[in-house]
Amino acid sequence: MLPDLTLIIGGAASGKSDFAEGLVTSCGNDKIYLATAQAHDGEMVAKINRHQKSRGSGWRTIEAPLDPAPALASATANDVVLLDCATLWLTNQLMAKSDLEAASRTLLTALAACKAPVVVVSNEVGAGIVPQNALARQFREAQGRLNQSLASQAGLAVMVIAGLPMVLKGTLPT
Repeated sequence: MLPDLTLIIGGAASGKSDFAEGLVTSCGNDKIYLATAQAHDGEMVAKINRHQKSRGSGWRTIEAPLDPAPALASATANDVVLLDCATLWLTNQLMAKSDLEAASRTLLTALAACKAPVVVVSNEVGAGIVPQNALARQFREAQGRLNQSLASQAGLAVMVIAGLPMVLKGTLPT
Protein backbone atom coordinates (compact mmCIF):
# COMPACT_ATOMS: atom_id res chain seq x y z
CA MET A 1 0.00 0.00 0.00
CA LEU A 2 1.30 3.43 -0.95
CA PRO A 3 1.46 6.27 1.57
CA ASP A 4 -0.58 9.42 0.97
CA LEU A 5 2.38 11.00 -0.84
CA THR A 6 5.35 9.36 -2.53
CA LEU A 7 8.22 11.31 -4.10
CA ILE A 8 10.25 9.72 -6.88
CA ILE A 9 13.29 11.84 -7.63
CA GLY A 10 16.25 11.46 -9.94
CA GLY A 11 18.18 12.98 -12.80
CA ALA A 12 17.07 13.29 -16.39
CA ALA A 13 16.48 9.90 -18.08
CA SER A 14 17.21 8.08 -14.80
CA GLY A 15 14.21 5.76 -15.01
CA LYS A 16 12.18 7.63 -12.40
CA SER A 17 8.97 7.81 -14.48
CA ASP A 18 9.08 4.09 -15.31
CA PHE A 19 9.63 3.29 -11.63
CA ALA A 20 6.78 5.59 -10.57
CA GLU A 21 4.44 4.05 -13.14
CA GLY A 22 5.28 0.59 -11.79
CA LEU A 23 4.45 1.67 -8.23
CA VAL A 24 1.15 3.18 -9.34
CA THR A 25 0.21 0.12 -11.41
CA SER A 26 1.01 -2.28 -8.56
CA CYS A 27 -1.33 -0.35 -6.26
CA GLY A 28 -4.39 -1.81 -8.01
CA ASN A 29 -6.45 1.40 -7.80
CA ASP A 30 -7.84 3.33 -10.77
CA LYS A 31 -4.88 5.14 -12.31
CA ILE A 32 -4.89 8.90 -12.95
CA TYR A 33 -1.98 10.45 -14.81
CA LEU A 34 -1.58 14.19 -14.17
CA ALA A 35 0.48 15.38 -17.11
CA THR A 36 2.40 18.62 -16.65
CA ALA A 37 4.35 18.55 -19.93
CA GLN A 38 3.46 20.88 -22.77
CA ALA A 39 4.30 19.94 -26.35
CA HIS A 40 5.93 23.13 -27.61
CA ASP A 41 8.13 21.36 -30.18
CA GLY A 42 8.52 18.12 -32.09
CA GLU A 43 10.98 16.65 -29.63
CA MET A 44 8.53 17.11 -26.75
CA VAL A 45 5.67 15.69 -28.83
CA ALA A 46 7.77 12.57 -29.46
CA LYS A 47 8.69 12.27 -25.76
CA ILE A 48 5.05 12.56 -24.67
CA ASN A 49 4.05 9.95 -27.25
CA ARG A 50 6.77 7.55 -25.99
CA HIS A 51 5.59 7.99 -22.40
CA GLN A 52 1.94 7.38 -23.37
CA LYS A 53 2.85 4.27 -25.35
CA SER A 54 5.02 2.83 -22.56
CA ARG A 55 2.26 3.42 -19.96
CA GLY A 56 -0.26 1.49 -22.02
CA SER A 57 -3.99 1.53 -21.46
CA GLY A 58 -5.95 1.83 -18.25
CA TRP A 59 -4.85 5.35 -17.37
CA ARG A 60 -7.08 8.41 -17.20
CA THR A 61 -4.90 11.29 -18.33
CA ILE A 62 -5.56 14.83 -17.14
CA GLU A 63 -3.53 17.66 -18.64
CA ALA A 64 -2.48 19.90 -15.75
CA PRO A 65 0.48 22.02 -16.86
CA LEU A 66 -0.23 24.85 -14.40
CA ASP A 67 -2.99 23.84 -11.98
CA PRO A 68 -3.20 20.21 -10.84
CA ALA A 69 -5.22 21.19 -7.73
CA PRO A 70 -8.71 20.57 -9.25
CA ALA A 71 -7.70 17.11 -10.48
CA LEU A 72 -6.19 16.27 -7.09
CA ALA A 73 -9.37 17.47 -5.38
CA SER A 74 -11.54 15.27 -7.60
CA ALA A 75 -9.55 12.07 -6.99
CA THR A 76 -11.18 9.50 -4.72
CA ALA A 77 -9.85 6.86 -2.34
CA ASN A 78 -10.35 4.33 -5.17
CA ASP A 79 -7.82 6.18 -7.33
CA VAL A 80 -4.07 6.52 -7.35
CA VAL A 81 -2.54 9.62 -8.92
CA LEU A 82 0.77 9.99 -10.73
CA LEU A 83 1.87 13.62 -11.13
CA ASP A 84 4.61 13.61 -13.75
CA CYS A 85 6.42 15.82 -13.23
CA ALA A 86 6.93 18.54 -10.63
CA THR A 87 9.93 19.87 -12.56
CA LEU A 88 7.93 20.60 -15.71
CA TRP A 89 5.12 22.01 -13.57
CA LEU A 90 7.59 24.41 -11.91
CA THR A 91 9.06 25.34 -15.30
CA ASN A 92 5.56 26.15 -16.55
CA GLN A 93 5.01 28.33 -13.47
CA LEU A 94 8.32 30.12 -14.04
CA MET A 95 7.58 30.76 -17.72
CA ALA A 96 4.09 32.06 -16.79
CA LYS A 97 5.82 34.46 -14.35
CA SER A 98 3.81 33.03 -11.46
CA ASP A 99 4.67 33.62 -7.83
CA LEU A 100 6.66 30.40 -7.38
CA GLU A 101 6.36 30.29 -3.60
CA ALA A 102 2.58 30.78 -3.70
CA ALA A 103 2.16 28.22 -6.50
CA SER A 104 4.28 25.70 -4.60
CA ARG A 105 2.25 26.24 -1.41
CA THR A 106 -0.96 25.69 -3.40
CA LEU A 107 0.41 22.46 -4.87
CA LEU A 108 1.59 21.16 -1.49
CA THR A 109 -1.78 21.96 0.08
CA ALA A 110 -3.63 20.17 -2.75
CA LEU A 111 -1.37 17.13 -2.37
CA ALA A 112 -2.03 16.99 1.38
CA ALA A 113 -5.81 17.24 0.85
CA CYS A 114 -6.00 14.62 -1.91
CA LYS A 115 -8.07 11.55 -0.93
CA ALA A 116 -6.05 9.28 -3.22
CA PRO A 117 -2.42 8.26 -2.80
CA VAL A 118 -0.25 10.47 -4.99
CA VAL A 119 3.11 9.67 -6.54
CA VAL A 120 5.07 12.75 -7.65
CA VAL A 121 7.99 12.52 -10.05
CA SER A 122 10.61 15.28 -9.82
CA ASN A 123 14.12 15.96 -11.09
CA GLU A 124 17.07 16.40 -8.77
CA VAL A 125 18.74 19.53 -10.11
CA GLY A 126 21.17 20.39 -7.33
CA ALA A 127 23.98 17.98 -8.20
CA GLY A 128 25.40 20.05 -11.06
CA ILE A 129 27.36 23.25 -11.31
CA VAL A 130 25.95 26.67 -10.45
CA PRO A 131 24.18 27.93 -13.58
CA GLN A 132 25.62 30.99 -15.28
CA ASN A 133 22.39 32.91 -15.84
CA ALA A 134 19.93 34.33 -13.32
CA LEU A 135 16.83 32.55 -14.67
CA ALA A 136 18.52 29.14 -14.44
CA ARG A 137 19.72 29.91 -10.89
CA GLN A 138 16.20 31.03 -9.90
CA PHE A 139 14.77 27.78 -11.28
CA ARG A 140 17.39 25.60 -9.58
CA GLU A 141 16.77 27.26 -6.21
CA ALA A 142 12.98 27.02 -6.55
CA GLN A 143 13.19 23.36 -7.64
CA GLY A 144 15.46 22.55 -4.71
CA ARG A 145 13.03 24.16 -2.26
CA LEU A 146 10.05 22.37 -3.86
CA ASN A 147 11.85 19.02 -3.74
CA GLN A 148 12.71 19.53 -0.07
CA SER A 149 9.08 20.36 0.72
CA LEU A 150 7.81 17.36 -1.23
CA ALA A 151 10.28 15.05 0.52
CA SER A 152 9.32 16.45 3.92
CA GLN A 153 5.61 15.85 3.24
CA ALA A 154 6.12 12.42 1.64
CA GLY A 155 5.78 9.15 3.51
CA LEU A 156 8.02 7.51 0.90
CA ALA A 157 10.89 9.12 -1.02
CA VAL A 158 12.89 7.16 -3.58
CA MET A 159 15.90 8.31 -5.62
CA VAL A 160 16.26 6.55 -8.98
CA ILE A 161 19.70 6.42 -10.57
CA ALA A 162 20.38 4.38 -13.73
CA GLY A 163 17.00 2.70 -13.25
CA LEU A 164 17.88 1.56 -9.74
CA PRO A 165 15.70 2.74 -6.83
CA MET A 166 17.27 3.82 -3.56
CA VAL A 167 14.83 4.41 -0.71
CA LEU A 168 15.59 7.68 1.05
CA LYS A 169 12.59 7.69 3.39
CA GLY A 170 9.90 5.15 4.25
CA THR A 171 9.49 1.60 2.96
CA LEU A 172 8.62 0.36 -0.51
CA PRO A 173 5.31 -1.52 -0.65
CA THR A 174 5.64 -5.28 -1.06
